[in-house]
Amino acid sequence: MQIVEPLCAVFRRKLKAEGAKYTPERAQVLDAIIQIDGVFEVDQLADALKESEQHVSKATIYRTIRLLQDTGIVQRVLVEGESAYYQLVYGRRPDDLIIRMDSGEVISVSVPELTEIRDRLCAERGLKAKGDRFQVFAVGEE
Repeated sequence: MQIVEPLCAVFRRKLKAEGAKYTPERAQVLDAIIQIDGVFEVDQLADALKESEQHVSKATIYRTIRLLQDTGIVQRVLVEGESAYYQLVYGRRPDDLIIRMDSGEVISVSVPELTEIRDRLCAERGLKAKGDRFQVFAVGEE
């Protein structure tokens, strides 16, 4: 993972530009996200904060995630169903995912060949890729 500058500095700058403050609760949410490996749901994040005895309301978590999305630190993962999933993306390549539509399980996979294909497709068209998402929607064999 290559981080150009600390996430908290990027987030603080975004908040300051919007006239908002970098509160202890927002810092706790960001820290908890950094500690999660892979894709997460808000409930999972809230549980992690509660286990570490940090008291952050769900409303604050949702607002902070929205701000982190706007800053480019986290990204919403498109998954079928009602649950919203997110992943930390700043300074790293987003996970490629297999999403089980029958169970809701989200499985992170690594497919390095996709980066080569992406870059080749863009180069052939005179473009430079800035990112990508690879998601497979699957069900178990019957």
